[in-house]
Amino acid sequence: MAGDAPHGTEFDDAVENGPAGTSAGGSAGAATGDSGLNSPATGTITAKSTSDDTTGDTPGGADGGTDDGTGLGSSDDTPGGAVSDTSRAAGPAEPAEGSGRQGRTAGLWVLVRRNPIFSVILVIAALLRAIAMIGYQPAMFFNDSFDYLHVAMKPYPHPLRPDGYSFLLLILKPLHSFALVTAVQHLMGLAMGVMIYALLRRRLRLPGWGAALAAAPVLLDAYQIQLEHLILSDTMFTFLVMSAITLLLWRDQPSWKISAAVGLIIGMSWLTRSVGLPVLVGVLVYLLIRRAGWRTLAVTLAACMLPVVAYMGWYKVDSDKFAITESNGIFLYARVYKFADCHKIDPPVQEMALCTEPQNRLPNSQDGIWNAASPLNRYAGKRFSPEANALGNDFAKRAILGQPDDYLRVVAHDFFKVFRWDRTVFPDKATYSQYEFGATSNPLPEWRMDADSTAAGEAAAYEGGRARTKIIEPFGGIIRGYQDHFFLRGTMLGLILLVGLAGLVPLWRRFGGIAFVPWTLATGLLLAPAATAEFDYRYVLPAVPLASLAAGMTFSPEARTRLAAMLRLRRRPSGAALLPDAPGGADATGGAGVPAQDGGTVEVGEGEAGVTGGAQEDKVPEIAAG
Repeated sequence: MAGDAPHGTEFDDAVENGPAGTSAGGSAGAATGDSGLNSPATGTITAKSTSDDTTGDTPGGADGGTDDGTGLGSSDDTPGGAVSDTSRAAGPAEPAEGSGRQGRTAGLWVLVRRNPIFSVILVIAALLRAIAMIGYQPAMFFNDSFDYLHVAMKPYPHPLRPDGYSFLLLILKPLHSFALVTAVQHLMGLAMGVMIYALLRRRLRLPGWGAALAAAPVLLDAYQIQLEHLILSDTMFTFLVMSAITLLLWRDQPSWKISAAVGLIIGMSWLTRSVGLPVLVGVLVYLLIRRAGWRTLAVTLAACMLPVVAYMGWYKVDSDKFAITESNGIFLYARVYKFADCHKIDPPVQEMALCTEPQNRLPNSQDGIWNAASPLNRYAGKRFSPEANALGNDFAKRAILGQPDDYLRVVAHDFFKVFRWDRTVFPDKATYSQYEFGATSNPLPEWRMDADSTAAGEAAAYEGGRARTKIIEPFGGIIRGYQDHFFLRGTMLGLILLVGLAGLVPLWRRFGGIAFVPWTLATGLLLAPAATAEFDYRYVLPAVPLASLAAGMTFSPEARTRLAAMLRLRRRPSGAALLPDAPGGADATGGAGVPAQDGGTVEVGEGEAGVTGGAQEDKVPEIAAG
């Protein structure tokens, strides 16, 4: 119905201006491409199903070129050759009065006018990032920042972490500006919010305020803004994952070109953070569920492995081992460090040095890596050597298999720590303070990065001058005050995940529909650190955009209609049955066909749903989309 579609769309024009509720082209539903309106002659609804190659795969098979009110796509030609009322009335195209800069300004104003709530949120988010850039110049640093920087200064495959982020620093190195690096990262943060909004508006036809609400946690969270201002890989990793998921979900069935792009981006994310491997697995499982075909899966996998195999070849040349890092076993050892009991697992003699009695253990699991008193330092040689990695990996596997209950307990403890209301100082005050906009600036460390350079020296060389963070007031105070009050609490993230899970339930027969991939990846990104290393606040934020996207999908018309059908089924008297001759499969409770995301209509009856391309003679239930 007109009142239920997002305002400013051609769907509105067709309903309000077309004769007898049809579009100007005389073909019911031509303006939207999903279904026709009630015909005055027969009262039927005609479902239109088109191929994926010619549609944008919006709910009901809406044409991707149709103006949906967001300005993300427009076309004068509606599916089936029908022309919208507005384009027919306009007649021949007239030359635009404005050109160049004036034309672009007018186009931008149209976008703002059609998406007012999101535009306000986006402007606020941009201003907050500008304040952070002015208040903390040129950038902020974390302990890991200097490893990434060292690789950018003297490229080599790092044994601890892949070099994807260092490649970005290397590309920007000739410009000698950490401020430029943080500007790029802040733009990535804004782009992630735009991706969420665009997917929910165009693909699922959510109202503007609903899509804007889903994008708000990414755009307005103070800790997200601070993470973007750090010289760290997390923002780039999250941006790459969101880009891949946006491309994957933009159409119901991606073409081979899109599949190649998705695979290539996932490969780049894998080389940015090792947790990119589970992202690849999640995407491949989704494609299998959606029956995308073996060619699509093969192209995605091949494109992903292209940069990964090339990087592993480089690692082979440098370290004589075909690998990405030499740290997975060491991090896994840190996971079992706090509970491994050598009396139960009985390790071989060469691993006995990794054993520690409970009374002698250090406070945190990650102390098993970084603390000078770590058992790993009982071995001669480099800490991240192939030998140390192999010993740690073998010991950790023995502990997990020999003490599965203890392993599951520590994983669950760290996983649910994510959802606490209050942020606590963890793992120590010095580390935790690096996740906040501080009132004072610490000197850059003088660590030896190699025989010829220090951390502070390489930072100064990259910047071409002073690299230590300089705090400019009052801008620094403004963003500090904002961070004290405006951030996504762990409990809020838990509620977002629960909302997303609720959207999967009505579509359980299709494994939750397209929300399956963002929800499972968000949960997986939260679970992976708990299972392989230890909880850390910086590992939480990459899951937020995916979780917000999945939560927004819960309010798609199809998910809401199916949920309503399930609720009607629960309220139905036990003796009620389907009317055998009800047109279109309508049941005794008045179930009806509604547009489906995959084209055709969804038959709602007995709480089940299927897709049909035939005529539907019952009325379309009102679906509030605005």
